[in-house]
Amino acid sequence: MILGTGIDLIDIRRIVDTLERHGQRFKDRVFTAEEQAWCEKRADKAAAYARHYAVKEACSKALGTGMSKGVAWRQMYLSRAAGRRPRLVCVGNAEERLKLLTPAGYRALLYVSISDEPPYATATVSISAIPEDFTMPEQALP
Repeated sequence: MILGTGIDLIDIRRIVDTLERHGQRFKDRVFTAEEQAWCEKRADKAAAYARHYAVKEACSKALGTGMSKGVAWRQMYLSRAAGRRPRLVCVGNAEERLKLLTPAGYRALLYVSISDEPPYATATVSISAIPEDFTMPEQALP
């Protein structure tokens, strides 16, 4: 069952400008330490930050809140385990909103797709629910 979908498209040049004007203050306001560490290792740091920014916007739309109702930037983030695809994590109010969307007896799964074609970056987020007792093969889990 689909609980929500969201999409975002951002001009990477906008993130370049924001990084030049606000630097670390912007990074700390929007991105977790884990996200910052990952983005800083990329050759094109601004594009990496733009992709992460698009994921957060798409997730907030999938949750049905946007950046309101207590849902904030650092409450949605990408976790990247070595050799695994990125996993979208919600904490705090974003996690609470996810729980409110999820029917009793079900668990939510978050799927994310990220891409860029400079000067743009895009992300889509889908939230689905499966019965709590349903088991999926490990490779199928987000």
